[in-house]
Order: sequence, then C-alpha cells, then structure tokens
Amino acid sequence: MYDAADRSGQGRIRLHQIAYVNGSFVPLSEAKVSILDRGFLFADGIYEVSAVLDGRLVDNASHLARLARSVGEIKLKLPESVERITEIQKELIARNQLADGLVYLEVTRGAHSGRDFAFPKGDVRPTLVMFTAAKDIIGAPQAKTGISVITVPDIRWARRDIKSVALLAQVLAKQAAAEAGAGEAWMIEDGLVTEGGSSSAFILTQDDVLVTRHNGSEILPGCTRKAVVKLAEERQLRVEERPFSVDEALRAKEAFITSATVFVQAVVSIDGKTVGDGKPGPMTRRLREIYVDFARATAV
Repeated sequence: MYDAADRSGQGRIRLHQIAYVNGSFVPLSEAKVSILDRGFLFADGIYEVSAVLDGRLVDNASHLARLARSVGEIKLKLPESVERITEIQKELIARNQLADGLVYLEVTRGAHSGRDFAFPKGDVRPTLVMFTAAKDIIGAPQAKTGISVITVPDIRWARRDIKSVALLAQVLAKQAAAEAGAGEAWMIEDGLVTEGGSSSAFILTQDDVLVTRHNGSEILPGCTRKAVVKLAEERQLRVEERPFSVDEALRAKEAFITSATVFVQAVVSIDGKTVGDGKPGPMTRRLREIYVDFARATAV
C-alpha cells in the first residue's frame, strides 16, 4: 500500500521504501540531509530522473551523460563515478522491488558551516541522494487519451540547459496547469514555445514534418527527445529542429510531449483549442510504440 502520492504524476513514493543518502541505504522515512546543505539553501545542485521498465533502467547512459555535463557547467564534482552511480541505482531498484517507475537522483555542493553565496573553501563533500518511485508509464490512461496543455510565460533563468534543482518557475507553471485541469504547461518566450514544465514539445506539421526546438541554452536537452528524434530519423521521417509558435501548433496535424516519465504523450488541446481531431494522432501513437520498443530493448 502506498503511503503518499506525488500529485504531479511523477510517481508514487512509499515512505517505508529504501533511499540512498551519502553512501548509505536507509529507510526513506529516516533519510535526511543537513539544513546547511547548499541544495536546500541555494538550489546549488543538479538532478536526474531515469525511467524503469521491468526492473531495468531506460536510456540511463544518456541521463548520466547529461548529469556529468550539468555538474561540469556549475563546477560541481560528482562524489561517485558514473559507474558507481549506476550500481547504486540498480541496487535501489532491487531493494525496493521496483518493476516500473523511476529513479530520482540529486547531487548538491554539500553542507558548509556558513551561508556564503560563493563556493565553500576546503574539503566539502558533495551530497548525493537517490530514491525510487513506482509509476505505470506504459499503461498510463493519458497515453490513450492524450492531454491538454496551457501556455504560460517562460520566466526561468538563462541557462535552462543545466538540469538545476531550482525549479520554482516550473512548479508555478505546473500548478497553473493543474488548476486549469491540464496535463502540462508549455512555456512561451518571444511568442514561441520553449518547452513544457517537465517535458519537450513537438508538433507534426500538415506536411508531415516533425518539429521540435533545437538544443541551446533556452531549453533542457531532453534525453527522451534526443532518442525520439534519432528513432524518427532512422525511419526516414523529416525532422526540423527549430522554434514554433502556439498558432503553428494549433494548425498542426498532431502535437505531443516527451519525457523520461511519460515517454511520448499526445497533446490534444492547447489553451482549450483542439489540436487536430482532438485525439492522439497516428504518428504520435506510432512514435510511442517505437520508443517503448527501444526502451525495452536497450534497458539495463
């Protein structure tokens, strides 16, 4: 029985499950970090989320490569090697008997005795925590029905390519979506869609071209986005990496989002206006099938 549920849809978290904190596996209810931790005080940290199918990690190497890049961009050294992090993830999955869901990990610059904005001097060990959450990604009802999205101004900082734990802007966007009964918020800057609150945005034009914003400092380089683009190109589908507007999305045949915790999910309305026929389109359904096959075939 689940003791708590994450209402954002990221997964269900059992309070009696096992977490990992700085070298130790402990009951989640006993997992603690210092109130002086810079992740708590300054959001001075990076996080990653990897999907789990059939007890195995999906596209995990891509997520850990992004983790290594993000920590490098903020001059934060990982306290464990990428290989050791993978071992810890797998042990958490086993200890929690997780079949389908996700593994969350966070690394911060650690705890220091003073609240100074500059990096602490001396030997301060980074904090590394991980936990798992159960989620039925394959059988999620939204995979069949699609979701509605709302649009909100993109008020985030200028380095969105870094997977920072500073997520207040996304929290506000996702809360606005929840209050509107929508499944996601698309963030808008200069009249163009950047990305979703926790997802990458795609459209399929009337000319059967898949369009998603190009990677840059304006968006997070989504791992699922990257895989879907590659899978589409391998099947000779036309892909354009460029910005698009909400008006273009509303004129499109289909729209969808990608992320580690939804894979490929149709968008059937934007700000209350229908996309296509208001149902998940054939291209979105097919790309989801292709991605699920890829996820199962390559999971470790």
